[in-house]
Amino acid sequence: MAFTTIVRRASASVLPFARSISARRTFHSAISAAIGVEKQSLGHKVDHRQLFLPFSRFSTASISKKSAEESLIRVLESEIDCALEPTDAEEIIPDGFPFEIQDNPGERTILLERKYQDEIIKVEVDAPSNPDEDVEEDDDDDDRNTEESAVTPSIPLVVSISKGNGQCLEFGITAFPDEITIDTLSIRNPDSSEDQLAYEGPDFGDLDENLQKAFHKYLEIRGIKPSTTNFLFDYMENKDNKEYLLWLKNLKSFVEK
Repeated sequence: MAFTTIVRRASASVLPFARSISARRTFHSAISAAIGVEKQSLGHKVDHRQLFLPFSRFSTASISKKSAEESLIRVLESEIDCALEPTDAEEIIPDGFPFEIQDNPGERTILLERKYQDEIIKVEVDAPSNPDEDVEEDDDDDDRNTEESAVTPSIPLVVSISKGNGQCLEFGITAFPDEITIDTLSIRNPDSSEDQLAYEGPDFGDLDENLQKAFHKYLEIRGIKPSTTNFLFDYMENKDNKEYLLWLKNLKSFVEK
């Protein structure tokens, strides 16, 4: 209240003089006049820097934010240029490939689908595992390092085979180069509740060896074989490159907004 009164008095005292000199009085001039009156009436020293310090801080923060964003955009652009470089991965679908590929940008998995007589076969293919990332380094254990170096990349698959009654035979598969292993095998009923603990059978490795071979043959004639999965290694590697490029572009677009 006191300061407001002082401002009003100062404005009244300088108004005639201001009109005679110029009509262009700035806000800062009025403040300076008010400060002068306040110093005379109160004998108090006012630090002019206190009036403009918040603005200075705001300006510095804005410049720092803009500089950081520009630097980030330049790094993203460099990474995008690297991701655009051609790779050795092949995406040419080989002749006789039995599945239709559903590949949605932005998703890490793809879906293969085909009809085989009265069956509908679907295969969900996940990204290949990278042994270098999955294994922890241990320089003090030479035996472990030797074992880790022998680890090969793999692709997880979920194969579902359904018929008209709605039941589904589901396989959990790990595909290696030139080799397919069956990890799990179960029958899914569409009417069963997720809360029900259905019996899913023994571990596949505990089945009779002849039964295991018969199931491998069962999958092979439906298109789940090494020639199929070997192509998927190249396809998924190429997809990973494309998804990484899309991810970088989305990041750059967000930062630039």
